Amino acid sequence: MDQFISFIKRLKTLLILNLTSCHIYLNSLIFALLKYRMEKIIEESKQGESLVLENKPENTKKLFIESYGCAMNFSDSEIVASILSGNGYNTTQILEEADLVLVNTCSIRDKAEQTIRKRLEKYNAVKRINPKMKVGVLGCMAERLKSQFLEEEKIVDLVVGPDAYKDLPNLLQEVEEGRDAINVILSKDETYGDISPVRLMSNGITALVSITRGCDNMCTFCVVPFTRGRERSREPQSIIKEIKDLWDKGFKEITLLGQNVDSYLWYGGGLKKDFENATEMQKATAVDFDQLLEMVAIDFPKMRIRFSTSNPQDMHESILHVIAKHPNICKHIHLPVQSGSNRILAAMNRLHTREEYMTLIDKIRAIIPNGSISQDMISGFPTETEEDHQDTLSLMEYVKYNFGYMYSYSERPGTLAGRKMEDDVTEETKARRLQEIVDLQQKHAWLRAKEFIGQTVEVLIEKVSKKSTEEFSGRNSQSITVVFPKEDYKIGAFVLVKIESCTSGTLKGTAVGLSEMN
Repeated sequence: MDQFISFIKRLKTLLILNLTSCHIYLNSLIFALLKYRMEKIIEESKQGESLVLENKPENTKKLFIESYGCAMNFSDSEIVASILSGNGYNTTQILEEADLVLVNTCSIRDKAEQTIRKRLEKYNAVKRINPKMKVGVLGCMAERLKSQFLEEEKIVDLVVGPDAYKDLPNLLQEVEEGRDAINVILSKDETYGDISPVRLMSNGITALVSITRGCDNMCTFCVVPFTRGRERSREPQSIIKEIKDLWDKGFKEITLLGQNVDSYLWYGGGLKKDFENATEMQKATAVDFDQLLEMVAIDFPKMRIRFSTSNPQDMHESILHVIAKHPNICKHIHLPVQSGSNRILAAMNRLHTREEYMTLIDKIRAIIPNGSISQDMISGFPTETEEDHQDTLSLMEYVKYNFGYMYSYSERPGTLAGRKMEDDVTEETKARRLQEIVDLQQKHAWLRAKEFIGQTVEVLIEKVSKKSTEEFSGRNSQSITVVFPKEDYKIGAFVLVKIESCTSGTLKGTAVGLSEMN
């Protein structure tokens, strides 16, 4: 057994070294051995987007599905649409003609929940005209407010949590028979790795690929562990298979997705927290995030690769070296910190200190000197003082992030902060501090954008610019938007663009040719 484990470790070393002559053989052998021995971000512009896919002629029912919240929700909606497509449903963007209306919900902030409640009011107004229409809530609000939706307010027909989407056909049958339907059971092993997601409203260029579900971090302000369960990772072979399918269909960029993506760990199935109880064989054959990332980069050298979201304590140096090594891995790391104060970080149960975070930033700058870094920041967390706030601003001055996502604290029922901490910072103070954070981020974004002027960057053309039909829009490796005149280029092409000017959020330039990624 010890010799066999040593052999497996040697195989992994060879794969990581990328020895060309044996890579394909080793990759397939690793996965065969795994199978045999183991036995198994919020983008505001997309909020509320109604999603649609190609119709099947044999399907007779119509599904209207909207998504709110993080990228994981949009990915989950693709899984839901795929399941229902096999059960007689085509998607529609016309609410009034739908037989089934589903909204995939977010609980991260109170504002998100209030937005969804307004949408439910709209759905029910339409339902009064079309009584046969059924309304369902998916996602994190479903998990959190199940009884309230079905029993108290009676505003929906079914409630389905993030781990129960495979049960949708059965739940819809319950509804058809006149009963309310609910399944919000959290799973220890569901990753939907066996579902081939449809691509809703896709540009055919970029796609999300979920690799982990759930979260173990238990930040005191966050509902995710309660609404999405404990952390578990998806089988590597199923991830590679999904990316291969996307490549064959002409997609040019994928985002590896998870609540805590750099914590990915596959050891044959099960929760990450149980890894310490795994067998020696499982530990020897385990695949972590830097190994998965390198496998994807090597297997698909012409596919651009992003990932989100990371947590500082899991962003190991080995991951940084993989990013630096492979040109098709984007040089952007989204690294939420939430506060620059050690006292507040401890109150949030963030598993790092200010100093540890700054050391990580230094490593990123040293290993990936052309990389960009973005942040999440919360103002007005309970007990936050002016000194704590100044610590946040000084951390921002140290890092000078390229961009960020900034919010004032919103108490979430059920979280430790909601149960144990008084929301004692006034709304006026929260708003002022948030504005100071936003203003400073705007200043830093401008400084970082100006660094690109005069450079030639590689851009994947994603769409026509919103501001001009004569320009294309895409992102560079650092995840900064770039616009430039169309000329004779096509959506989906990798183009070299010389940057001539900028705003704080957009680079502007002229295309000078195609890149080697085509």
